[in-house]
Amino acid sequence: QLVESGGGLVQAGGSLRLSCAVSGGTVSRYSMGWFRQPPGLERELVASIRRDTANIYYSGSVKGRFTISRDNAENTLYLQMNSLKYEDTAVYYCAADLDSCIGYGCSVAVMDYWGKGTLVTVSS
Repeated sequence: QLVESGGGLVQAGGSLRLSCAVSGGTVSRYSMGWFRQPPGLERELVASIRRDTANIYYSGSVKGRFTISRDNAENTLYLQMNSLKYEDTAVYYCAADLDSCIGYGCSVAVMDYWGKGTLVTVSS
């Protein structure tokens, strides 16, 4: 089970940290990803981290502003979001892949488990 938290309303330029608590499994054994779905648009990959953490991927729109990380002891995935923009407004989802996807290969279609999402709203 994946449960996201940390979403909310923030002004442009602000920061938020999203958390994804993993239960029923061990976060270090999965490739994990953060996805987002803006209003009226398709769900897209934001960042992914392979289970060995040797490979981290960011989409071009968030690279340099967002940081994905994992705390194995807490069994939790994080997404630190800085310099937020209006266009970052979306429902953010975490997801897990049992087959250890890599980079942008961690697409919506390959992820095995999903959280219910947390809403991030950035005001301009």
